Amino acid sequence: MPALVLLGAQWGDEGKGKATDLLGGSVDYVVRYQGGNNAGHTVVVGDQKYALHLLPSGILSPGCTPVIGNGVVVDPAVLLSELSGLNERGVDTSKLLISGNAHLITPYNVTVDKVTERFLGKRRIGTTGRGIGPTYADKINRVGIRVQDLYDESILEQKVEAALEQKNQLLAKVFNRRAIESGKIVEEMLQYAEQIKPYVADTTLILNDAIDEGKVVLFEGGQGTLLDVDHGTYPFVTSSNPTAGGACTGAGVGPTKISRVIGILKAYTTRVGAGPFPTELHDEDGEALRRIGGERGVTTGRDRRCGWFDAPIARYATRVNGLTDFFLTKLDVLTGWERIPVCVAYEIDGKRVEELPYNQTDFHHAKPIYEMLPGWSEDITKAKTFDDLPKNARAYVKALEEMSGAPISAIGVGPGRTETIEINSFL
Repeated sequence: MPALVLLGAQWGDEGKGKATDLLGGSVDYVVRYQGGNNAGHTVVVGDQKYALHLLPSGILSPGCTPVIGNGVVVDPAVLLSELSGLNERGVDTSKLLISGNAHLITPYNVTVDKVTERFLGKRRIGTTGRGIGPTYADKINRVGIRVQDLYDESILEQKVEAALEQKNQLLAKVFNRRAIESGKIVEEMLQYAEQIKPYVADTTLILNDAIDEGKVVLFEGGQGTLLDVDHGTYPFVTSSNPTAGGACTGAGVGPTKISRVIGILKAYTTRVGAGPFPTELHDEDGEALRRIGGERGVTTGRDRRCGWFDAPIARYATRVNGLTDFFLTKLDVLTGWERIPVCVAYEIDGKRVEELPYNQTDFHHAKPIYEMLPGWSEDITKAKTFDDLPKNARAYVKALEEMSGAPISAIGVGPGRTETIEINSFL
């Protein structure tokens, strides 16, 4: 049985939660392998809508074990609040596993994130202000606090003191903020220890054993390919690796154990935060996509920037992730347009460029070259098979598939769990 990676093929917000939830009934483990509560998934089950920020989407699937891997950064207050909210709605969260090697977001990480972003002014990155970047910075600087540190008070005190030595200098002398007392941080972090302890485990061992036993393990990325710190639109990126390679380091499994990599691709394009966006629309079409698609960040509450489908981005995602399949979401949002533009290439300094430019300056100045595809007006939300779709909708899907470089194996035609057309099985 396969180990699968499921990730965003654009700038995030493509509908990964729905795709993960759709597979959840056939999957034994769903693993978040990077990011933190800066990523959100909306999952609709029947008439119930769930907004998940840190927890894997598989937590809504009975029989599935949700896992927070070592590559995730965990805000314990957010984690416990999210668990409590699900428990109040009758969701069983007792099977959750959290890697003892995952790093914790501390109050001072959140403070540094917010004051740094304000200090940057017009040069700000557009972070969520939730301490994600500073926590990953602490991890790389080897002054991070891990989940396992909650269970050795002496080590926790030493690590917090070491981390605050530099940060307090920064806060006081650069940002004119009060120094943070290490004792208060330690006290606050320790109050979470016993509540989290039942979930803490050696998740790397558990997941490798599960794969060896033939169980289905789904690795769920947050954000999207173009927000990857190495392969995205740097510096307007997240602080981790949502791409397929991040699943190996962020969950502790070898690349030879991954059998399939599924990219989630929205039928148009959106992004949140600052940074280049060649197909972005500042007109009535952009407003219509935002309104019809409900394009507001699950975690941030910010309106998403909207634009037409960008084929070079899809091809890039196929290449850097080794995608085997696409799950195309929100096709229904495009119903009603007489003609639908699709970006097939860019114009840069008067030249046609077919692929995503590696140069940041070139991408910033890239102008989309559009091909116009015929639209459709029929309601597609009740479609159960590919042949149920209108002729022009089928042609649109086929055109995107050809341009993107990997087969489209499923299509989202509405927000609900059942509003999906499965062309080829993922399992």
